[in-house]
Amino acid sequence: MNIAKYIDHTLLKSSATVTDINTLCEEAIKYNFYSVCVNSFYVPVVKPLLAGTDVKVCTTIGFPLGAVTTETKVFETTKAIEQGAQEIDMVLNVGMLRSGDFEYVYNDVKAVKACMGDVTLKVILEISELTDAEIIKASEICLKAKADFIKTSTGFSASGATLEAVKLMKETANGQAKVKASGGIRDLETALAFIEAGADRIGASAGVAIVEAYNAKA
Repeated sequence: MNIAKYIDHTLLKSSATVTDINTLCEEAIKYNFYSVCVNSFYVPVVKPLLAGTDVKVCTTIGFPLGAVTTETKVFETTKAIEQGAQEIDMVLNVGMLRSGDFEYVYNDVKAVKACMGDVTLKVILEISELTDAEIIKASEICLKAKADFIKTSTGFSASGATLEAVKLMKETANGQAKVKASGGIRDLETALAFIEAGADRIGASAGVAIVEAYNAKA
């Protein structure tokens, strides 16, 4: 098991500096993480830093609330891909989901997916704001819209990933999409528990500590 390849090495704080982003990329290359995940502003900074490596460029769209128009999400996605993004983590419109406007939510995800070509789409559900029934419904909508991953959390809400939600999302996806767990995963034990529960990818700012702890046990 190569645990580093489960990890999107993440820095999404609004206070992150260019120096912080440079360090993030250096760590990602050293530990060979799957990707670096940054806010879309930093895609053109990250792209040349990761050139010639296996580490992918991942960025967030409509982050962290998802409460922007579909047109805004499409524009941000298109621009990010032009600048080098290889994976997109888009925030679902949680308010519209909870309002019962499932057609809007579907069309929102579908429109972003349609502008992406072969780029990987992960849709963030923000599970802390949803009931189990809403998590299932949101997952079903994402599957219908051909999302590649359904993702638990932004890490900027009341709480992050839970094992119960990951298991529920994995069961609902039924092999049609992968599951990314993010938010509050700060140590090896927790990361392994989420992988055991069905997570195909882990979003974490503590990737270095997780990999070093794993290597120490090997």
